[in-house]
Amino acid sequence: MIDSILFNIMLVGVLGIASQWLAWRFRLPAIVVMSIVGLLVGPIFGLINPKDDFGDVFKPIISMAVAIILFEGSLNLDFREVRGLGKPVFRIVTFGALLAWILGSLGAHYVAGLSWAVAFVIGGLFIVTGPTVILPLLRQAKLKPRPAAILKWEGIVVDPFGALIAVFAFEIINFLISEDVTGLSLLLFFAASLFAVVFGWALGKFTGFIFENGHVPEFLKSPVVFALVLACFTISDHITHETGLLAVTAMGMTLANMHISSIDDMRHFKENISVLLISTIFVMLTASLTVDTLFQIFNWNIIAFVLLMLFIVRPVSIWLSTIGTDLSIREKILVGWIAPRGIVALTVSSYFASVLLEKGFEDAKILTSLTFALVFSTVCAHGFSIKWLAKKLDLAISEQPGVMIVGGSKFSTEFAKTLQNMKIPVLITDSSWQRLFSVRKAGIPFYRGEILSEQTEYYLDMTPYEYMIAATELDSYNALVCTTFVPEVGRNNLFQLSLRSKNDDDLEDMVHTIGGRILFQNHVTWEELNKRVERGDVFRKTNITEKYTFEEYLKERDENTLLLFAHKPTGRIEFFTEGSSPKIEQGDVIVSLTQPCKELNKIQEKLTVQRETKAKEDKKKADKPKESAD
Repeated sequence: MIDSILFNIMLVGVLGIASQWLAWRFRLPAIVVMSIVGLLVGPIFGLINPKDDFGDVFKPIISMAVAIILFEGSLNLDFREVRGLGKPVFRIVTFGALLAWILGSLGAHYVAGLSWAVAFVIGGLFIVTGPTVILPLLRQAKLKPRPAAILKWEGIVVDPFGALIAVFAFEIINFLISEDVTGLSLLLFFAASLFAVVFGWALGKFTGFIFENGHVPEFLKSPVVFALVLACFTISDHITHETGLLAVTAMGMTLANMHISSIDDMRHFKENISVLLISTIFVMLTASLTVDTLFQIFNWNIIAFVLLMLFIVRPVSIWLSTIGTDLSIREKILVGWIAPRGIVALTVSSYFASVLLEKGFEDAKILTSLTFALVFSTVCAHGFSIKWLAKKLDLAISEQPGVMIVGGSKFSTEFAKTLQNMKIPVLITDSSWQRLFSVRKAGIPFYRGEILSEQTEYYLDMTPYEYMIAATELDSYNALVCTTFVPEVGRNNLFQLSLRSKNDDDLEDMVHTIGGRILFQNHVTWEELNKRVERGDVFRKTNITEKYTFEEYLKERDENTLLLFAHKPTGRIEFFTEGSSPKIEQGDVIVSLTQPCKELNKIQEKLTVQRETKAKEDKKKADKPKESAD
């Protein structure tokens, strides 16, 4: 291969993002794809070895990447999210983590054959799940809010504590076996951990203060946060190894609960960075493994230990720690099964493997193989099973992509009723009870509140809704809604109604850049759509078949028919928009808004046919006696 650090960095980045795309395209767990790609280009084919290629900068790159990922995850830890979940979450991250440490350490000693010292170090590390693996799985599985919140909080909060417990166990070992280490070193370790929490909290408060008081311009906010996170991690980690993760977690949680208006912008920036880092780091770590490490995984002690962690340690620790909480049996089963290990386990275990070997613990040489076996097994087992298990336990949201409509009106109500009849999840949101009157009367799911409010994300679960339509009477508000939700929904799935004004001004050009895609192709506005519904226009569904093609449908349709969307057999919805039309194929259902006259004609034709048929049958019955008489 080309002997160039720049080329290797490029290759790792491309492979990581390509893995993410493949996982999205074929609906596979992204972590599994990245791990396989790393193994293929690393130990299997020997194309790259990042650990050797990057040299001394390998570990700092991994450590800083983990710190940024952990900070981005902790930015989502708003205490308002765990209302009603405080008790089970607290139990799992405290008593549950302690149980997992003890049980995992016992398993490492009696099953994996590790010495007590090494077992307690690695047992503490194996309690982590971490945002690098759990967050992609949650996005893929589309869990209901309760189990998703529990798994997310556990993964992010326990992540730094797992590394700290491992460090704590190592300090205890040092204290017991080394004459140079005294009780003072243990006190210093606890003091350093406390300093990390306080330092992270102080940096979070400082960041919030300078942002809220206008001391940092908007264009510098994300870079400033990025630099402060690295400083927070590096300073704390320099004082005591592994306390940097605790510091960045405290900083992120502090910022998340200050409810700063510009946090969302920073969060989106950090999410993009995290996706890139997770992709590249997983490829780097798996590509750095050796062939000997892979073969060592098939040792029966390691296999037995992995099975013990999967089927005994995790379920038992969750079930015991959640006794007396309001978690249902189904939620306990799901949470007790899902615990994938990730980047923190791989990076920290490699550090302790080298340190423990230096201390004379020969059994520490299998730590890398043991850790990778657990990481890869849990990532595969949980990555491929979380969606299936969540469905079986009724803890997953429907796979059918839903539609969220912003703005209550007669058109919105009738449009939503049509979607409901097609078994498509739909929700209408509005801040006015009056505009929601027809929606409530029709029995359509609704949310009364301001969709742009920060509070909305804590009361409204948007996971089932893949498409959003801004359908209010205000063009500017529609554009604002679409622009706000671009990071969550994606520009391709955001739509708004056509503008009222079609003058030669800059408004239309502006909407193409800051708003959503303009719905429908006849430039129909909010007023026109509602007038058509009020005068009696109906929503019609037309099946496209081999005999009745889309071309024939276009020829026969009324000139005033407005094409709305195509419903694909896969469940996808493709809207007709200005400048583009979906590719219509056999099996699609076309939904349109059309005048009722054609519907009345069809009904009249059916009635005529029925009458003629009945008349023929009556005539046959009347003729039968005459024939028998003859």
